[in-house]
Amino acid sequence: MSTQVVVLNGGSSSGKSGIARSLQTVLAEAWLSLSIDTLVDAMPARLTTGGDGIGFANDGGVDVGHDFMALQDAWMTGLVAMARGGAHIVVDDVFLGGAASQRRWIDALGDVPTLWVGVRCAAAVAEEREAARGDRVTGMAAKQADLVHEGVVYHLEVDTTHTASMDCARTIAAHLRSSRGDRAD
Repeated sequence: MSTQVVVLNGGSSSGKSGIARSLQTVLAEAWLSLSIDTLVDAMPARLTTGGDGIGFANDGGVDVGHDFMALQDAWMTGLVAMARGGAHIVVDDVFLGGAASQRRWIDALGDVPTLWVGVRCAAAVAEEREAARGDRVTGMAAKQADLVHEGVVYHLEVDTTHTASMDCARTIAAHLRSSRGDRAD
């Protein structure tokens, strides 16, 4: 059975969103790109200032509360339902809990064919990207660069430190084709 979901896990400013957009370009099927940022942006403002929601500390730390976790569970359930309904989905996520975060996805996905991709980037490069973006708390990229990968098991890893998003997407696409037994074009 062909892969229905690609989960990209990496720290803030590691290049996940660029890879997701590039995958939409290089893959033959139509793939939806959905990011944890989409969920956070959809939340009421009162849940984006800490407490039971999600909070961003001045040092780049991120804390999540009960309400955030409940909404994230519902979001994950919805994405899985879309995949079961036939949609191909690229998930752009940040596993703040490392292996525990992956376990939540594994439990939600069940038997949905999934490709797990680690998106790595040297902390110093991610910090430069973070500063250039201007929409992230300073320090988030450095704190997350290694943390999000702790205990996580991947089928494939890419590193955006010196590799463009499109080249990473081509590597992922080739892996998807080879796992189906298709020839690479």
